Amino acid sequence: MSKAAELAALIGSQTALSNRNLVINGAMQVAQRGTSATVGPNGTGEGYTVVDRFQNSLSGSVVSTFSQSTDAPSGFANSAKIEITTADTSLGGTEFWNLRYGFEGQDLQSIAKGTSDAKALTVSFWVKSNKTGTYTVELQDTDNSRRNSLAYTIDSSNTWEHKSLTYNPDTAGSGFANDNALSLRINFWFVAGADYKSGTFYNGTWGAEDNAKRVHSSQVNLGDTVGNEWYVTGVQMELGEQATPFEHRSYADELRRCQRYLYQAEFTTGGTSIANGAMYNSSEIFCHISFPVTMRSPPTFSSSSVSNGFRAYSAGQSDDFASWSGIQESGTTGHTIYKDSLSSTGNAAGWVQAIASGAYIRFDAEL
Repeated sequence: MSKAAELAALIGSQTALSNRNLVINGAMQVAQRGTSATVGPNGTGEGYTVVDRFQNSLSGSVVSTFSQSTDAPSGFANSAKIEITTADTSLGGTEFWNLRYGFEGQDLQSIAKGTSDAKALTVSFWVKSNKTGTYTVELQDTDNSRRNSLAYTIDSSNTWEHKSLTYNPDTAGSGFANDNALSLRINFWFVAGADYKSGTFYNGTWGAEDNAKRVHSSQVNLGDTVGNEWYVTGVQMELGEQATPFEHRSYADELRRCQRYLYQAEFTTGGTSIANGAMYNSSEIFCHISFPVTMRSPPTFSSSSVSNGFRAYSAGQSDDFASWSGIQESGTTGHTIYKDSLSSTGNAAGWVQAIASGAYIRFDAEL
């Protein structure tokens, strides 16, 4: 594309030059939970485990390692990587596996879905795999039980390729709910049994939910050989029929966007102060955690269980413990958490540090 054509595409894309990418963390920069996890078999490791905002969904015997990789095309530092560790060459009809991304409905109102003014959507991304052939990317409208899928081809083994897929406007049905709940998913398919590809493929046109139409009939089985790999980065979804250059955002910007869905404080070298609080009595410390951004919904709380991973300080004394006891108060801007069975002086100020590798507190408000 010439510079003039590229500028014209940007100006005519129906969106501003910034904030046109509806996907958060499309460059796979942020991985608060960790950089590697085992996925499979039969749903093991399903959900959000590595790069923020992207989750695996699967059923079947294929096992893989899901990781944040530094193998990336020019202009990117990271990608998400799938590597097969246990293969399945004979898929059952209901076996499936995809990597998916979810959107809040209130962030999709400009699409005008379900009206005569509905907009086309273009999904673009960089992809690389040793397994060439046909793959599927699906849009799933969870509000109205409607779906749309398109296929792309990996042409050259172990080569970064840029793909762009445009989905027709959906003027039928209803629009996306204007709230903070899940309304739309992007699903990148790797494995699909016959039940998902036996019908007439959607092929860019929206239709009522029908499992048989979701995946292209020539979809490869990424899980057929140990060592198969698939990488993706630069994931972008925008309004209109033209894929524009990827909208790069700073790490700080992407992190804050991700923290609407997950906030994690963890041990770093030398120890990390994670909360201020007070000894309510001689055995319980209560600490308030203020989130860096307002979260999507009141999050669930979890913590590591590393032996002596945390240390509570109060009145010149300290107590080490492995995990927190629970939540006292919860909200979208902060939580009050507590630890009991300590031994200190009551009615005294205190604070807690993460003092061991692997120690963390986590607040999860993902879709």
